Amino acid sequence: MKVKSVSFFALVIAAAVVVLMAYIRLSPSDLVRWNVDPSAAFAPSDSVGQVITQTGGATLRLEGSDDLLVRLDAIAVASPRTQRLAGSVADGRITWITRSALWGFPDYTTAALKPDGLYINARLRFGKSDLGVNAARLRDWQTKL
Repeated sequence: MKVKSVSFFALVIAAAVVVLMAYIRLSPSDLVRWNVDPSAAFAPSDSVGQVITQTGGATLRLEGSDDLLVRLDAIAVASPRTQRLAGSVADGRITWITRSALWGFPDYTTAALKPDGLYINARLRFGKSDLGVNAARLRDWQTKL
């Protein structure tokens, strides 16, 4: 009797994990929510060229030429588990979605080219802490630029 109840409990837990995993991987991305102007996430005191860690994400502003967004797009789509979600170079704004390897947690990175530079905001969708992965991704992309 005890073995059956333990097996049933394990089965219920396994089913809950599968449902949660499916929800995380299959939830649609709302473009209105995620393809937003990244400069809104910046404080006037934020340093240019420095990744700023924030709760659940990170920001980066770069000065440079008009081809920065073109180069960043090539770097982003070449990154593991990353694809363009919305926008284009012609629009002046692009949002990419990057998923974690195991669970498929989505992180959204939006970049926009403005007259005073390239603004990039990387943030998580689920939870409160990204464990530094968005800041690490921005640093990696910055070195490849």
